[in-house]
Amino acid sequence: MRMIPLSDGTELATWTRGTTGSLPPVVLVHGGPGLWDDLRDLSALLEDQTLVHRYDQRGCGRSAPRPVPADQFSIERFVADLEELRTALHAEHDGHERWIVLGHSFGADLALAYAAAYPEHVAAAGCLSGTGIGDWRTPTRAEHERRRREVGVGEEFAALDRLGEEGRTPEQETRWRTLQWATDFADPTAGLAHAARLAAAPLTIEHTANRALAADPAVGDEALIQDLSRIDAPVWFVHGTQDPRPVAGVVDLAAHARRGRKRIIEGAGHFPWVERPERTREVLEEIVRSGA
Repeated sequence: MRMIPLSDGTELATWTRGTTGSLPPVVLVHGGPGLWDDLRDLSALLEDQTLVHRYDQRGCGRSAPRPVPADQFSIERFVADLEELRTALHAEHDGHERWIVLGHSFGADLALAYAAAYPEHVAAAGCLSGTGIGDWRTPTRAEHERRRREVGVGEEFAALDRLGEEGRTPEQETRWRTLQWATDFADPTAGLAHAARLAAAPLTIEHTANRALAADPAVGDEALIQDLSRIDAPVWFVHGTQDPRPVAGVVDLAAHARRGRKRIIEGAGHFPWVERPERTREVLEEIVRSGA
């Protein structure tokens, strides 16, 4: 990990791995919002093909300073941060005039916003396990609740959730995260083990960022549709059949892309590279080669 400074003194925790070659470099944009980079295993599927960058977004994870003023949590600011990161990396590496922007979950919306703002620097864009458009929250919430009941942790989660972010002990916070994220996996029983590893990160969730960015009109339905109208590069929409977030909203959004490509990964939840790594690798190879 290293810290890359931005023009206002903010420093983004950044990781770079992989192989420099003829294919465009890739930047992975983590989800949340308000979380941190958890895409190391996803990066590993790409590193034998090209150079891969990951980073913690402003005010989140290991980036500094923390906390930051609430007015810094906007899509416009986060898009500008990503372009400053590209500029800094371009000064260090050949071939960073254009790169592939691949976002996961909320990061998919941020990737689209960036690609629309800086289309000249985007060779391809990828939306991995995004939310699409329409009312995805209602069915997603219901599906999470159903899966928690299925594995018998619904009441425990509800009790921890009622305590709120200020009322949970560190141990309870880790357990709350585990139960919150386990149902993102196709098999929520196996998902408990996967989620526990994510939840154990010694980092705090930036709830202010979560609330502000999720409500930013720049990632509303109309804004995302307008973003797609400004992107000439290929835009890939990748979604697992068992992701609690309905695939229908993603398909609806993809219909507005000029050069949209859809790939559905059977049997995968919100983290397809964990549950279906080989199929995910095949799709990633398509995405990278489409930007060449």
